[in-house]
Formats: sequence, structure tokens, C-alpha cells
Amino acid sequence: MKFDLYRLVRENVRGLKPYSSARDEYTSDGSKMVFIDANESPYSNGINRYPDPQQRKLKTLLAKSSSLSPANILLGNGSDEVLDLIFRAFCEPHKDNVITMTPTYGMYKVLAGINAIENREVLLTESFELDVNRILESVNSKTKVIFLCSPNNPTGNSFSVKHIEYLLNNFQGLLVVDEAYIDFATQGSWLNKLGQFPNLMVTRTFSKAYGMAGLRLGVCYASENIITILNRIKPPYNVNELTQRKAFQMIQNTALVEEQIAEILSERDRMIGQLAKISYVKKIYPTDANFILVKVDDADKRYQEILELGVVVRNRSTQPLCYNTLRFTIGTPEENETLLKVLNSL
Repeated sequence: MKFDLYRLVRENVRGLKPYSSARDEYTSDGSKMVFIDANESPYSNGINRYPDPQQRKLKTLLAKSSSLSPANILLGNGSDEVLDLIFRAFCEPHKDNVITMTPTYGMYKVLAGINAIENREVLLTESFELDVNRILESVNSKTKVIFLCSPNNPTGNSFSVKHIEYLLNNFQGLLVVDEAYIDFATQGSWLNKLGQFPNLMVTRTFSKAYGMAGLRLGVCYASENIITILNRIKPPYNVNELTQRKAFQMIQNTALVEEQIAEILSERDRMIGQLAKISYVKKIYPTDANFILVKVDDADKRYQEILELGVVVRNRSTQPLCYNTLRFTIGTPEENETLLKVLNSL
């Protein structure tokens, strides 16, 4: 069956005409102009003008690095805004549903609740892999989106390419692959397969490998048709001027980012080796992310002990399949050494 995108779009969004801002109607070509069209303050301080609502300069840079077109890119105020726009464009409140895996990133469930969308959770297998048959059994005529976080949070593993391709070929809704941690993975990005699957969407964040969590910048890569629909409902100035400027500057410094990723991967391997020597560590799960999920003897007890010694880790024991687990983010070599000293002192 041929994929029909417009069947998925909410009825009120199909005919929606997006808000046209002053900066949409006139796009500067660099010429010196007098701007008295947008009711801004005329007194220059570097941020008195509205930012580019389409973030053209930044998208051009990202398009070049991903071998895509700027028309395939939507930027948001963090990837959480991007994910929320997907709900708002395609999911009818109180009618439609989405499917998420569990355990996974908790914001999918929160956004489903905010948008009054049923969230159908499908448990991962014991090895934290996708249960493809159960996922497809959970699909009905009202299922609009499947969300996959790969590498997954909090488990750290990447999902099987074969399983994801099977879902793409057998699901007539949208499949979102959240690649927040892709820079730390050995598995390739799904960006390379956007042209093969019209229902594929890839989301990313600049909060992890690029070290810009404080800027709040997320990105969605998808077909031009999907991006056009999302642009209809996004706020006109959702990515501020300072974020656009700083991100443009930092994204160009690929040498520094690559150096930091290499150090994190090296430290990740070292930490896995050292954690294996600790008696109360019962299992270390395989990871493709910048964190390690570890099963211990008593997570609540160990979490409190570690906290009292000045290190903040994450207790993931409340998550399905994650009983008695702690999650350790890979820090600097000095921070990792501090954690190891604390763990070995218990």
C-alpha cells in the first residue's frame, strides 16, 4: 500500500494557513535597508531585531553536513518542541494514538498526555530490543506515529536496523527515530535512508555531543512534504537570535566536537572496565551512548550513598526492565575518576 501522508494530517491543519511574520514577507539579501516593518525597537543592541523565522543560515550549514536540502530540516526550541509539533500536526486529540517502547525517553509519554493522545506502550525484550510483532499488533487505524529512541535512553543500545526497516515497510504511519545519542554510536544514522522511506523522520539534539544543552536547539529531518506541514504550525520565532548565532559558530568547530566525542568514547571504555571490578555491580549493559546503565545489588541504597559523597547519578529502577539500575553519564576524566573513587569506597 502506498504511503499517504495527507491521510495522517489533522483535518484542521490540512487547510491551515501559517502565520506570516514581517521577516517571512521580506527576506534580507544583505543590502543595507531601513527596517520599519515589524514594530521593533530601532535602537541597535544586537538583539533588537526579530530572528530569522526559518533559520536559513543555520539550516544551510546543517544541510551541507548531512547532504540534504534545507527544505528537509525543521529547527525547534529543543527537540522537545520538535516532538510536540509532530503530535500537534498529525494526532487528533481524544481520537488518535501513538506507540512508544518502554523503557525509553519519558517525554514521549508526557507529550502524548499534554496533547490528549493515547500512548500505547510496548515493552522491549529482555535484551532491550524491539518486539516487532507486538508493536505491529498494537497498531490500529488510529495509530499515527511510532517513536523509537536509538540509541535508547536509558538502556544505551541501538535498535536493530533490520527491525526498524521492517516497521518502516509495514506501518502506514510516521516512524520517528530519535537520534539524540547517535554521535556516540557505531551504527550509522538513519539520515542516509530518508530518501528510501517517505514515512521516516529523524530527530536530533545539540544538547549531547555538541555541548549546547543550555541553548535549547533541536532538529527534525524529514521529507519536504512533512517539513512543510510542521512549518504551518510552528511558532514564527521559535529559535531565538542568540541560539542561532552561537549554534552556527559552534557547529562549524567540528574538530573540537570530534575530539570531545573521542575522549568520551575512550573514557566510556575505561569506565566499563573499571566498573566490572566492583563487587556490587552485577551487570553492565552494552551502550552506544554517552552513558552506562549498570545493575547493582541495591540501587536505592547505592544512589543515596553516592549522593552523600558528592556525586549525582541517576537511579533508573522505576523503569520497566531496569530494576536496581543506576545510569552514569560519562564526564571528564577527572569527574570519572571521582566517581570511581566514590564507588570503590562503598
